Formats: sequence, C-alpha cells, structure tokens
Amino acid sequence: MTSASAGRAQRSLRRGMPRWPDATPWLLLLPIAVSIGAVSIYPILNGIWLSFRNTSLVSQQDDFVGLLNYGLLLGDEGFWNAWRHTVVFTLVSTALETLIGLGMALLLFERFPGRGLVRAAVLVPWAMPTVVTSKMFGWLFDGQHGVVNWLLRSVGLIGANINWYGSVDHALGTIIVADVWKTAPFMALLLLAGLQTIPDSLLEAARMDGAKPWQAFIFVRLPMLWSTLLIAGLFRALDAFRVFDLVYVLTGGGPADSTETLSTLSYKTLFSTLQFGYGSTLSTAMFITEALIAAGFAMFIVRKIGQAR
Repeated sequence: MTSASAGRAQRSLRRGMPRWPDATPWLLLLPIAVSIGAVSIYPILNGIWLSFRNTSLVSQQDDFVGLLNYGLLLGDEGFWNAWRHTVVFTLVSTALETLIGLGMALLLFERFPGRGLVRAAVLVPWAMPTVVTSKMFGWLFDGQHGVVNWLLRSVGLIGANINWYGSVDHALGTIIVADVWKTAPFMALLLLAGLQTIPDSLLEAARMDGAKPWQAFIFVRLPMLWSTLLIAGLFRALDAFRVFDLVYVLTGGGPADSTETLSTLSYKTLFSTLQFGYGSTLSTAMFITEALIAAGFAMFIVRKIGQAR
C-alpha cells in the first residue's frame, strides 16, 4: 500500500507540472533551416548590406556610404537601359508564352491517337539546357550561314542576309524568339493541368445549350482558368526577369548594349569591374522590381479567387 500510494503521488505530481513541447521536430528541421539560411537568406542580407557600402577589390575600398549608391543608380543611364530591356523582355516573352502555351494546352487536352507521346515530346525544348538552346539558335540565326536567312531568302521575304544578333534592331527580338521556343511548353504544361480541373459536365451543359466551341472557351473555360493563368504568368514573369544565360551566350549584352539586362549588367559590375558595392545595389534594385511584379500578380490572383468564391 505504501509503494502504491507513493506511485500515485508521483503521477499526480507529474500531472501538475507544466509540459514542455517536444523539441524533436524542431531538431530534425534544424539542418535544413541552417542550409536555407546559409544558401539563400544570408546572401540576400549580405547583398543588401553591401549595397550601402563602397566596396571594390580594384581600389581596395570598403566604406559605408549609405544611400549614395542608390543616388548614383537613379542617374545611371546604363542601369535604366538594362532595366527597360529587362521589362520589355519580360512583358513580351511572358505574353507570347502564355498565349502559345494556352493554344498548346488546348490541343493537348483533346483526345487523339498518340496523345501521351506528343505530350512528352512537347516538353523536350523546356528540358534542354539553356546554353544548348542558345548555341542552337545562334546557328539558326547566324548572319552569314544561318538556316533562318536561307529560308526567308528562299520564299522571297528578304533579299539579303540579316545580321540578327549583330543588329540593334533585331537582337532583342531574336532572343525573345529563342526564349519563347524554349519556355512555351512549360506554360502549356501548367495550363493543361488547369484545364483538367474544369468539370466536363460544364462543357457538356454548354454544348447542350447550343454554345459553339469558341463560346464554350470564352464563357466556361477561360473564367475558370484565370487563376491558373495568373499563377503561371507569375512564375514565368519572375523567371524571365532574371534572364541571364540566354543573353550572355548569344550576345553578351550587345550590340551597343541593345540586349543588356539587369542580370548581365550586375554580373559585369560584380565580377568584371569587381565593384561589389555598386553591383549589389544593382542586384537589390532588381530584387525590388521582382517583388513589385510579384505583388501585382498577387493582387490580381487574390481578386480572382475572391470573385470565384
């Protein structure tokens, strides 16, 4: 009886003590949290800190200058030139990829023999490394021996070869064509997933009411696809705004800075001139612009989801 009474007293004492949460899940998450912090969070914070400093490995300077770099940035025509090119590239490529991807998704949604094989083949351009795509389009649009010039001359659209990447008027548009060819299948894949969530009963009801295919698309499919379109556009716009490898391999930002983007300009400033302070300011301005793009898309997405409810 004495030992039983002692056991009950100990259990009562343990029930009265506060229970601390189990730390095991947090300990298991600690390694990945440290990794993300070291790879993602720390470089961002360090880049923002360097943007307030005049840090250069050439002059061996490392001084805190506050907002001086941002003041220089606002008056830097090279920055605004790259910013305009980046925005134009993002808007045009995202719009074209969304429209072409939507058409591809509508075709791949229909039933036809070999649909699975076609769906897999469509993803080949997107799966190719960007450097491979860049070299391939460099050969296709070569100013002297490119296939594109030969085809255009054969059908009589041009009388002489066009120097696609060496011309200020054509270089950026040619890069956009290469990016659209590579990334439109990615948009098609996302939009195809959105099309498959639309109930077939709605389309059948529209057909029974006499709706034509284009009417069923505009009044049934498109309203239910808006959220997917906006989310896919957000992903693609953020990715397009960071374009680097395609531009760097094809033109390097030329000719005459006509294809310079914020990524290539930041790379040259950071690693060619070794101006870490001003280069970090360029990167921070690029990050702020991307945040504004994401915020704009988020507002439209929230509005569309609210209207759907």
